[in-house]
Amino acid sequence: MKLWRSYPRNLKVLMIAMLINSTGMAFLWPLHTIYITQGMNRSLTDAGFVLMVHSAAEIVGSFLGGYLYDRLRGKITLLYGGIASTLMLLVISVGLSWPAYIFAMILLGVGIGTIFPAIYALAGSVWVEGGRRSYNLIYLILNIGVAIGTALGGIVAQFSFRYVFWANASSYVIFLLVVWFLLQEPKQQVQQSEKPSRTLNRSVRFSKSPGFVSFLVLCLGFMFCWITYIQWQTTISSVMLQFGYSLSSYSLLWTVNGLLIILLQPIIQWFMQRRNIGWGWQLEAGVVLYMITFLLLSQSQQYSAFLIGMMIMTIGEILIFPLVPAIADHLAPNGRKGIYQGIVNGAANVGRTIGPLFGGLLIDFFLPKVFLYSCVGVCGCALICFISYQRLQYTKSNMELVKVSK
Repeated sequence: MKLWRSYPRNLKVLMIAMLINSTGMAFLWPLHTIYITQGMNRSLTDAGFVLMVHSAAEIVGSFLGGYLYDRLRGKITLLYGGIASTLMLLVISVGLSWPAYIFAMILLGVGIGTIFPAIYALAGSVWVEGGRRSYNLIYLILNIGVAIGTALGGIVAQFSFRYVFWANASSYVIFLLVVWFLLQEPKQQVQQSEKPSRTLNRSVRFSKSPGFVSFLVLCLGFMFCWITYIQWQTTISSVMLQFGYSLSSYSLLWTVNGLLIILLQPIIQWFMQRRNIGWGWQLEAGVVLYMITFLLLSQSQQYSAFLIGMMIMTIGEILIFPLVPAIADHLAPNGRKGIYQGIVNGAANVGRTIGPLFGGLLIDFFLPKVFLYSCVGVCGCALICFISYQRLQYTKSNMELVKVSK
């Protein structure tokens, strides 16, 4: 309780808003593929296509959210995204035909994508002295919501998928009320949004400095991580059903994921800071754990393998996911926090866009082992990107030392 009181008021509001948002989203996102394949009687490839265009729309929403954050205000951006998402979920709950469902999912993706860059940019603004701790807390709260939402979502879906859509829409309504009545716009953000620097905007738009190049390489590696991570939310759920596992047993994996993050994330982050382990090494260790996960699943399809694989994957997730937005905040110039977070969230959404179709095609036309080994290869691409990021950051540091010496 004492620790909670030590946090800035706006950060606590953001944490409450993120808890509500992630709980509502977790009712729905693990069940999208199952709803399309079983509720709408479409193929796994069709499900992958819908999730691909939905995530592509989130890419647009990510850049829109970053732009609105820098030009307007974070609170307004969150309200726009929350209202749009609520309306589209209510429309989808009516029970749409196949083409109309695809269009509604595209609009929902834009609304959802708008929210996250503003959340992460605000997290860095409301507690500047907190450094990466703001992002660790937001990430932790997000996963508490995931643990709650997935545990309840599987139960609710057994009665009706319509109830799942309603629960998600209700969570956005509460999210909007929290943001509207409790969130206070940081004064510095308002000043920056009212007086943007034209010189700064030109200089960081397409920078060729090692710092900006390394940031883009970092985002590319982040994209590859999401291509593999999203398989747990899409393809692997259908594979488990094919193997005879129940919907509740699949939802239990995400409950374990959330609980492990709650228990292990503070310990792992404390250890990383205590040992002063560099960001590059932390990213690389996380990707190696991803590779181990898919290698394990390629050798066994027992439920225990899925459970252990989720546990290993969770540790890798803890190492990677909260760190990338923190690095983006560290590298972003003043007045461009929103667009940098938009690029990070956009990279994640590119991975979420490619991933479902990638997994669906491999499962539909090849054996599961081919799919799992392919995921290991994609993780290898992420590892190369993170090694390159570390090397580019080393080059940047050397260049800055040379400038100082002159």
